[in-house]
Amino acid sequence: MKKFCVLVLMFLLAAALAAPALAAGEAPREAPAAGEVQEDNTIGLKAIAAGIAVGIAAAGGAVGMGLATAKSAESIARQPEAEGKVRTTLMLGLVFIETAIIYALLVVILIIFVL
Repeated sequence: MKKFCVLVLMFLLAAALAAPALAAGEAPREAPAAGEVQEDNTIGLKAIAAGIAVGIAAAGGAVGMGLATAKSAESIARQPEAEGKVRTTLMLGLVFIETAIIYALLVVILIIFVL
């Protein structure tokens, strides 16, 4: 039952994200005259995409960091003499997780300013 609920939720999320792409387009407009600024209707969609991307990256990173910290604390509690090696490995893993989140932030910045 749980897998079915997750599948339905993923389907609804995909449908909600695909709705703007499947919507009927507007009639073509004339080219803007010199000095006029053409309205850009994609700014809102870029903001939504950026928010979703950063949110997913931050949530995934937070879960990963929490699990790594919990497991390292558990392993230090079991073998206190290995504390130095465990701590070094934990810090290296946390750096890699944080790097993935920063890459997601860079992609979001590209979405906002380049596309």
